Amino acid sequence: MKSKVYFTREITPEKVLEGYMKLGRKLSGSVAVKVHSGEVGNQNFLRPPFWKPVIDKVGGRVVECNTAYDGERNTTKKHVKTIELHGWNHYFDFDLMDAEGPDREIEIPNGRVIKRNYVGKTLFNYDSLLVLSHFKGHPMGGYGGALKQLSIGIASSYGKAYIHGAGVPENIWTADHDSFLESMADAAKSIIDMFGDNTAYINVMKNMSVDCDCCAVAEDPCMKDIGILASTDPVAIDRACLDLVYAATDDPGQKHLLERIESRNGAHTIDAAAAIGCGSKEYELIEF
Repeated sequence: MKSKVYFTREITPEKVLEGYMKLGRKLSGSVAVKVHSGEVGNQNFLRPPFWKPVIDKVGGRVVECNTAYDGERNTTKKHVKTIELHGWNHYFDFDLMDAEGPDREIEIPNGRVIKRNYVGKTLFNYDSLLVLSHFKGHPMGGYGGALKQLSIGIASSYGKAYIHGAGVPENIWTADHDSFLESMADAAKSIIDMFGDNTAYINVMKNMSVDCDCCAVAEDPCMKDIGILASTDPVAIDRACLDLVYAATDDPGQKHLLERIESRNGAHTIDAAAAIGCGSKEYELIEF
């Protein structure tokens, strides 16, 4: 059976909530809501008010982890300042999951490249997971969406280096590229297995730059906004986003974004994730 992906071209906070409600999945217990807090200087990340209706609906706590590269989010002290600067803690309860060690280790028995994932210890305080993703390009992964949020996004600072280095943190910027992409799929699988059916995913195709929200100096968006997607399948929702980019042949910025995605072999993450059971590339796009 094809996975259901709900889609609207209207991009508003209310439509984000409506997309979540279309899933018919009530996230139970304590809910972690994964967002991207945005690097200082980045102009493209989606701000707290945009996500507020859906976060309020699930009664969740916003979660993040420190980064593994230089910037304003690579230490707990700096990241807390960034969270304050960007207003996240003005709107929501916020949990920086690896603010204090030690990290927790999750085994990945069937991982193709990595056999363990390192996450902030407070991830284990939650019963359910709502992944809110800003779909856009990425300097290394080609694109950023639900699978990146599940892997690099949820990993601790050390875990991020471990995934980037394909199991060797010291090789964070030099590891074999496809092995890095496959490591992201492995890490995503560990989180999917941890939460089971208590997960939901929303991707917003807005402010689509070739650069990630982790870039302090990012290109302005190159494509027109496309819409909001919601699914219970992270593979399907990312594949649907890529297909919508390919379908936007009349957008003058399409080629620029596709060059970024294709030059980094971005779709390989989706293929690798599907191959190890993270979800299905076959989907039904349902407009709402």
